[in-house]
Amino acid sequence: MAAMTLEEYQKLDPRCVVRAGGLEVIYATPNTATRWRVDTLFQKEPVTLEWIAGFDPGAVLVDVGANVGMYTMWAAKTRDARVYAFEPEAQNFALLNRNIFINRLAHRVRAFCVALSDRAGLGELHLSRFIAGGSSHSLNERVDAYHRPAQPAFTQGSVAATLDDLVRDGSVPPPEHIKIDVDGFEPKVIHGAMQTIRAGAVRSLLIEVNQNLPDHMAMVAELVALGFGYDPGQVERAVRTSGEFKGCAEYVFSR
Repeated sequence: MAAMTLEEYQKLDPRCVVRAGGLEVIYATPNTATRWRVDTLFQKEPVTLEWIAGFDPGAVLVDVGANVGMYTMWAAKTRDARVYAFEPEAQNFALLNRNIFINRLAHRVRAFCVALSDRAGLGELHLSRFIAGGSSHSLNERVDAYHRPAQPAFTQGSVAATLDDLVRDGSVPPPEHIKIDVDGFEPKVIHGAMQTIRAGAVRSLLIEVNQNLPDHMAMVAELVALGFGYDPGQVERAVRTSGEFKGCAEYVFSR
């Protein structure tokens, strides 16, 4: 068999198409990790898809920890959402933008290679794996999703911001919906967004909560104190009962 030329390799451009009604959502899948995300889209977080289905057309979504944009694309394509997607990991950010491009969503989606947290500044992003589509990375702390010490596979430079600062200076409009999935650092994102959340425009949040961690349960209590409710039955259906993220669940908060 003749060796593949560079030109032939470049033309491969593997993609998967997911159909939703009469719509097509396209995802670039250059490796097994990104293909797995497509293959498990309807099984991994069905709560997230149900939540997005309830958006009013044109609603503003802030997607924190967007990865390669699985839910960013879904919200923009199926609900015409205006999405501000934040993903600090370099390889994921590149694929996130590629997915925006191939879905022709540049008019509805803006991606930023920024980590949202409780304070702004330059820092380090510690990667659990050096692979496109990977997750469980940590900002400025060498820990895993359970806050346990961990040795990163690679460390890259990163920029952090708070959602409050971005909304205050007009970089991001006040969102109606916020999705946060940053593998253990969700409370820091919330603490950097409290003014925005208190202001009243936010109608709902979907947050991955690790019920094993006291700071996560304190975050839940904070949101409830602000007038957000959640359905314990929904949480029970979403909770992982085995594997690496046992005890984690998507909480949908609304008011």
